Amino acid sequence: MANIKSAKKRILVIETKTLRNKAIKSKVKTMIKKVEAAIESGNKDAAQAALKVAASEINKAASKGIYHKNNASRKISRLSLAVNKM
Repeated sequence: MANIKSAKKRILVIETKTLRNKAIKSKVKTMIKKVEAAIESGNKDAAQAALKVAASEINKAASKGIYHKNNASRKISRLSLAVNKM
């Protein structure tokens, strides 16, 4: 455990940021699952709508530094490819 005041503060700040990052990652994963579920059901309109929302969430996460930009681009690309193959 830290004894220095600034180190204690950093621990608190890191916990807050970790919770925020986990929440955003969880939201992105949920959106990806919705796209995949729409693809499985064969509903192209629903899949395209879900893809639009998911891409937006992934880009927001990338802009906040939660995902690397290449990782975000790869996720969007793979989802787009899956929807277009329907």
